[in-house]
Amino acid sequence: MRLPMLAAGVMLSAGLAEAQTPVLTVLTYDSFTSEWGPGPAVEKAFEEVCGCDLRFTAAGDGAALLARLQLEGARTEVDVVVGLDTNLTAAAAATGLFAPYGVTAPLDLPVAWDDPLFLPFDWGWFAFVHDRDMANVPTSFEELAASDTTIVIQDPRSSTPGLGLLMWVKAAYGARASEIWQGLADNIVTVTPGWSEAYGLFLEGEADMVLSYTTSPAYHLISEEDESKAAAPFREGHYLQVEVAARLASSDQPELADRFLAFLLEEPVQSVIPTTNWMYPAKLPSGGLPKGYETLLRPEISHLLPAEEALSLRPEALAEWQEALAR
Repeated sequence: MRLPMLAAGVMLSAGLAEAQTPVLTVLTYDSFTSEWGPGPAVEKAFEEVCGCDLRFTAAGDGAALLARLQLEGARTEVDVVVGLDTNLTAAAAATGLFAPYGVTAPLDLPVAWDDPLFLPFDWGWFAFVHDRDMANVPTSFEELAASDTTIVIQDPRSSTPGLGLLMWVKAAYGARASEIWQGLADNIVTVTPGWSEAYGLFLEGEADMVLSYTTSPAYHLISEEDESKAAAPFREGHYLQVEVAARLASSDQPELADRFLAFLLEEPVQSVIPTTNWMYPAKLPSGGLPKGYETLLRPEISHLLPAEEALSLRPEALAEWQEALAR
């Protein structure tokens, strides 16, 4: 009878060990957790130091994250969210679902940062990406609207790039935003729920240009040794995105969640951001940026609406977009 008893004892010990291992649930967007995204490397590196089980849950694109948390409320099992941005932080703060992060670390951002709830982990500029051999590349929204150039964009209700595009047009053109959208309507081939779908359609040749980032050509250059992609410089400037992470106030692992937030700014994460999330790191790693980043477009003009202003302008900007596309 000793063998069955020994086996039962081993199973019991394994079960107790598993039960005692803390679990940290992190909600993020699809591309973050993909095999080529930063998620796998972040999970491996954090689990090596935390004595925990880090579990990523993906929910579409960035704007869908907040919608899910608003639906679940304080009942959510999520401890940390990764992938909101400054166009969403005011709305997120208003829910009361988030707690101050308490992480103090120097940041390498192009803007000052003092938000106590939302911690930056990367940033970049939105841009329209195209093939380098494309003729007559538009260099402004007005030129784009007046051309036959076809584009793929993302839905601002589910995607942070899609919402960023609304804010980009609004910041650059103000009261003329509706006019710009009316001009752009016939350039739009389709509107996708998220970035991955849109970029895939562009790569398949379904459109001349895709809404993405100035850093997107770095992926092709570094990972594929392909110099064929470029970001179009727009005369009115480019909109800046700062992606953030935050702890849920309802988390039953608050200390572990704060430790994870601090870890996002450490070398193991920030060093892989440029070649997995293809964005600029919020804290420049000791080795600097990868070779190839020096070739990327660096806009002379940056737009970034304050979080509260972005929140107040969102309904109007969304209505202008919907009205133009409905025609």
